[in-house]
Amino acid sequence: MRNYEIVNDKGIAGLVLNQCNLPEPGAEQVLMRVKASSINYRDLMTVLDPVPRGIVYPRVPNSDGAGDVVAVGEGVNRFKVGDRVCGTFFQTWVDGPITAIDMASALGGAADGMLSEYRLMDQNGLVAMPNTLSFEEASTLPCAALTAWNSLFEVGKIKAGSTVLLLGTGGVSIMALQFCNMIGARAIITSSSDEKLKRAKSLGAWGTINYASVADWETKVLYLTSGEGVDHTVEVGGAGTLEKSIASTKVGGSIGLIGVLTGGQINPTAIMRKSIKLQGIYVGNRNMFEDMNKAIVKYSIKPVIDRVYDFENAKDAFLEMQNAGHFGKLVVRV
Repeated sequence: MRNYEIVNDKGIAGLVLNQCNLPEPGAEQVLMRVKASSINYRDLMTVLDPVPRGIVYPRVPNSDGAGDVVAVGEGVNRFKVGDRVCGTFFQTWVDGPITAIDMASALGGAADGMLSEYRLMDQNGLVAMPNTLSFEEASTLPCAALTAWNSLFEVGKIKAGSTVLLLGTGGVSIMALQFCNMIGARAIITSSSDEKLKRAKSLGAWGTINYASVADWETKVLYLTSGEGVDHTVEVGGAGTLEKSIASTKVGGSIGLIGVLTGGQINPTAIMRKSIKLQGIYVGNRNMFEDMNKAIVKYSIKPVIDRVYDFENAKDAFLEMQNAGHFGKLVVRV
């Protein structure tokens, strides 16, 4: 079998396609043939800057993947050969709040990830793939889609008629837009590209804001919401945009803090004065994943994929992620 491995701290140049022996499943293990693997910003940063993340070389990157079961070990009762499956981001986080043990089971970081032709998994670290999706579409679900789901429904408790602010047009925000449309929530989305905003509008965005031409975009959010602010913000920018997100969120509203992508200072005073719930979100557990998959099938949701790359050209997908020109998800077909 072949897989990509991070072998040094030279960034994308340090990502090497190597061969290794095909593993055999042990007790309660499943051998998954990976058919597609999507790329998240976190995967890019792991490749670009592995040392601060404690990456042990060699390490196979990418948390997200979908494929089929080709072999099972003794005691496996959740899956059988031929089942179409997705891996879970955290292999041990089944239900309830996350623990330090769960944090240490993240694919593509603490453990080898999905940029591989095969992956040996614990049976508890898999979910059944939605039967309405292709492998490429399903490969986008474990991190971006589940993060959006957790932010909107577990933290934000949004419902029909809720207003939601989405930052940018990456995988999390576009999936959140689709979930908002699913239940009749009104989504306001930002981008520096009018073309991307046009595409978001075609996907059902209620309001759009070009933050490159409207520097004080929080005032536009307040204008669109009659001065009240949104019920929930999906915050993927980090400290650099959090102040504006707080200003955009209504009194008693909530913010799902997902990304720490830009620097800056955070002033907690505004959070206190507006009684805002600010919740850090790191993907979600397996039970949330299974609930999300049921909704994806019920409402015929199709993840938005910007481009699919061949396995041999996987480095190009990381370069495109670095360029930040994509809309939705970037996927490697294995």
